[in-house]
Amino acid sequence: MKIPAYNKKGEKTTEVLLPKEIFEIPFNSDLVHQVAISLKSNKRRNIAHAKDRSEVSGGGRKPWRQKGTGRARHGSTRSPIWRGGGVTFGPQKKRNFSKIVPKQMRRKALFMVLSAKVKENLLIVLDFPGLDEIKTKSAYSILKSLPVKDNSGLFVLPKIDKKSVLSFRNIPKIETIEARNLNVLDLLSFKYLIMPKESIKVIKETFIKKG
Repeated sequence: MKIPAYNKKGEKTTEVLLPKEIFEIPFNSDLVHQVAISLKSNKRRNIAHAKDRSEVSGGGRKPWRQKGTGRARHGSTRSPIWRGGGVTFGPQKKRNFSKIVPKQMRRKALFMVLSAKVKENLLIVLDFPGLDEIKTKSAYSILKSLPVKDNSGLFVLPKIDKKSVLSFRNIPKIETIEARNLNVLDLLSFKYLIMPKESIKVIKETFIKKG
């Protein structure tokens, strides 16, 4: 499949051939959903924690004797029915939210989302290596000349480029990422996918099994 490539002025300069084993994969919503949920779960931070009766302070002795007081029997002030006591069935830091999905499934889902971007004309290929200087104004003018306009976009870099990262980071709804770190969750979080021609080669070398 061939799609046009744009220069800094937003003009179509040439056509780029996309590898069919990456950009022509039928979409399977169930697989993409499973991978996306697993990635979200793996990013989840388990910070909620309530102390149970073994963790709260106090309760070293019996509040009062068992019989003869006319009050209910209690063995410790750490009991959940006491104020300041432990919490029953509260959230615990020990809980593990991570989900394991096989590597082949993750790659297949990634290719499906990339193929969907191409099919919906949401993939923009650039015919220039990068920015000449660190300047947000220059980066913004490039985006305005492309179909992205004011929509959200993920800028895929073939490698870490300080000029591009610093220039695009102050633009709302635009994020940068290395091609080797692409994942389903990031692709689904942005409408447009923007990448230089060199990024396509990096994606192929990273995610296609050699031999």
